Amino acid sequence: MKKKILIVDDEPNIVMSLEYAFKKKDFGVFIARDGTEALDIAERERPNIILLDIMMPQMDGYETLKRIRENKELVDTKVVFLSAKSKEKDIEKGMRMGADGYMTKPFSIKKVISDVEEMIK
Repeated sequence: MKKKILIVDDEPNIVMSLEYAFKKKDFGVFIARDGTEALDIAERERPNIILLDIMMPQMDGYETLKRIRENKELVDTKVVFLSAKSKEKDIEKGMRMGADGYMTKPFSIKKVISDVEEMIK
């Protein structure tokens, strides 16, 4: 069975490059542009992992993560923040809220893929 990844980001260039890279690795790739859309897709598709931006319209990444963690159906889903917020306090907050990882932008696509593959072996 294909591994499923949900990429949640409102920047088209980031979404496109990650989508392309993960499809080449034979992932089922789903895209959301904000937290609300992300929750809908996560509930329907049950991804193995979610790459989640923090600064997005409507519902930010922190609130999205909180709701994912409250959903019993998504208890096994890994969530990794992928954010331009790179201060230590931002990273600590993300991890404290229940993120499984935190990567900062700009990022290396190779590193993102290897970290994701490692997390969902």
